[in-house]
Amino acid sequence: MNPRIHEVIPTDDYKLKLVFTNGESGVYDCSYLLDFGVFQELKDIAYFKRVVVLDGTVAWPHEQDICPDTLYLDSVK
Repeated sequence: MNPRIHEVIPTDDYKLKLVFTNGESGVYDCSYLLDFGVFQELKDIAYFKRVVVLDGTVAWPHEQDICPDTLYLDSVK
């Protein structure tokens, strides 16, 4: 099993700076998601910045989330 998310910091360019439970850090680019379904709401940068760590992954108030394995495997370390 891949590490889960310990900390998340959103940026102004739709990226998430992540700290994983194993101590590694990475950056995940969310910009490609902004035109798809429930993720379109993330285009509002104020809403995007409301991201939190929830149950080992990242989530937003209206229940958008991203698989923690995807975050780990696809983030730039």
